[in-house]
Amino acid sequence: MGRRWVAVAGVCGECPASGGRAPPRHPHTPRRRDEHRGQKRGDGIGYSGHKHQKGEKVIAIIDNNGYVLAPVPVAPVNETDMVLFPESLKALKQVAKEVGLDLRGAYVNLDGGFDSRANRQCIFHAGMIPNIKENPRNRKHAKGGRKRLFNAAIHAFRMRVERTFAWEDQFKRLLLRFERIQQRHYGMKLMAYTLINLRAFCGA
Repeated sequence: MGRRWVAVAGVCGECPASGGRAPPRHPHTPRRRDEHRGQKRGDGIGYSGHKHQKGEKVIAIIDNNGYVLAPVPVAPVNETDMVLFPESLKALKQVAKEVGLDLRGAYVNLDGGFDSRANRQCIFHAGMIPNIKENPRNRKHAKGGRKRLFNAAIHAFRMRVERTFAWEDQFKRLLLRFERIQQRHYGMKLMAYTLINLRAFCGA
């Protein structure tokens, strides 16, 4: 069976509101007012002290061609990637079961933010191979014991997820979150990823 690669990455934050100015008030319907009031506010918005910005993050699971394989968990930007990965893996296994996709032997490429023993065990139990760059966690010396499995050549495919996020940025509705209700904004993201995947079936 040929090798397949699965890339997972988290994107934090969104584009800032127009020049830091307050969003304008529009005398339209309440639904329209809720959309404009949702800039950097609303459900699921957090503050990242590391990047000094408000927003949310998306954990997108893609294949080797950049197409989204499973529903994307959305969380506040201050949530850690390690705790969000099990939910992403569960969604991936559910989709693979429904469509008959065999993931055994596939590499799961992750950056150092997902490095943990629990995440590695979850990937192994799912029949896949974790390819995670080890996180030194401010250690001055290398950690003892057996070295973790890591293939730098295969891990380079992880950057293809950035191309997927670039495709997502083509949908202007998602560049800046206007919806105050997170479920509405999440639905917009699912529509965008569906259109991205549709290009593969249409031969575009």
